[in-house]
Amino acid sequence: MDRTIDYVIIALYLIGVAIFGIVSGGKQKSVKDYFLGAKAVPWWVVCFSIVAAETSTLTFISIPGLAYLTNLNFLQVTIGYLIGRILVAVYFLPQYYKGELSTAYSFLEQKFGVKTRSFASVVFLFTRTAADGVRLFATAIPLKLMLDISYPTAIIIIAVFTFAYTFTGGIRGVIWVDAVQMFIYIGGAVIAGIYLIDLLPEGFASVLQSAEQGSKLSVFNLGFDKGLAGFFSNPYTLIGGLIGGAFLSMASHGTDQLIVQRLLVTGNLKSARKAIIGSGIIVILQFALFLVVGVGLFAYYGQTTMRSDEVFPKFILEQLPPGITGIIIAGLFAAAMSTLAGSISSMSSSTMLDLYKPYFKKRALSDSQELVLSRIITAFWAVLLILSAVFFMSSPQAVVELALSIASFTYGGLLGTFLLGLFVKNTTQEDALAGFTSGIFVMIAVISLKLVAWTWFTLIGVLTTVLIGYFLSKLSVKR
Repeated sequence: MDRTIDYVIIALYLIGVAIFGIVSGGKQKSVKDYFLGAKAVPWWVVCFSIVAAETSTLTFISIPGLAYLTNLNFLQVTIGYLIGRILVAVYFLPQYYKGELSTAYSFLEQKFGVKTRSFASVVFLFTRTAADGVRLFATAIPLKLMLDISYPTAIIIIAVFTFAYTFTGGIRGVIWVDAVQMFIYIGGAVIAGIYLIDLLPEGFASVLQSAEQGSKLSVFNLGFDKGLAGFFSNPYTLIGGLIGGAFLSMASHGTDQLIVQRLLVTGNLKSARKAIIGSGIIVILQFALFLVVGVGLFAYYGQTTMRSDEVFPKFILEQLPPGITGIIIAGLFAAAMSTLAGSISSMSSSTMLDLYKPYFKKRALSDSQELVLSRIITAFWAVLLILSAVFFMSSPQAVVELALSIASFTYGGLLGTFLLGLFVKNTTQEDALAGFTSGIFVMIAVISLKLVAWTWFTLIGVLTTVLIGYFLSKLSVKR
């Protein structure tokens, strides 16, 4: 099959996105312009940007694959995502807008001191590098299959185009590109779904019939049928999904600089709340769409020996006509590039604002010099994400669960430390750091020993951090 038109569409898309990001980013005169967009981006653009940033290729590839293997139980987690965002809007955002915060972790400096801010920033950088390395690798799967090139080559191609507009356009360019890309990848999924249904003998009726036979239409799962051990080992029970989704969303949207950077760009509390809650509603609908596509893939292929992450890319490349394939793969790149660009920008901002500036105050730089340094740091993190993606190429685990598990190593301790700052009085910097560190070590043990499913990881880390920090704060008061 001649794929020339697909190559042309993908090439034009990659070039067009880079140009649009550079132009929409405008001219930056300072670090504030580069990392905070002069706080002048409309809330609805930020809302779409949040959805695009958190979606990545994992939703495009792995979520349909998950529904292909199992059912619609993942929707329980997305309801938890919305609950978590509402809690962030109520409790976290008012604190962020009380002062002139430049990153999520400057809140921790106000509460505990600069060491806690720096430690949180380092933890964020580690988590984001690993988790988004997985996401970047996932994007390389269809490009590798389509062009018959190596995974490292595919990874570098995607990263270079993303880096171009992140480097020049700053966060404002990243956000505007994200907003456009959200509609591109959702449109791609809808087109793929329409073609998929059209290829089935009885259309959507075939999907329903096959799904019913394969028990694919189950949304809610109480999970009590396999005893207590089975309840905690199944990630997609109702309670586990709601709690896991809520705490994971509170951590990712309330403490992760990738999202908080966008919320600070809105410029005021009301707009930030609209953006984060609106994104939660869109995400539920989006996940429902991709899960239904996965059920359709099961109706089309039946049971196969394929890796679940390869089912949707295989359908796109082998069953869709030239031109349509190019549009959908461009949509897949849209999902990936939005997350990758946000990661590069957020890691660069955290490095510059949380690690460099607090410790190098005596080395006064001009605005232009700080901007140059920020762009050098941006290039550094782009290279590191490429290396991270190459590292995770050989993992046999579904990429969506792998990425979420990586985040859970540190999200519990990070969220727990923020909760100590919000709700526990008299907590010292030493108490917070002890709780934070304990939460991370406990999660290393829990995840390594596979004691519970990934949806419980963040909650366990939070409870460990808060309880130890609270206990130590009481001892400090008694002394």
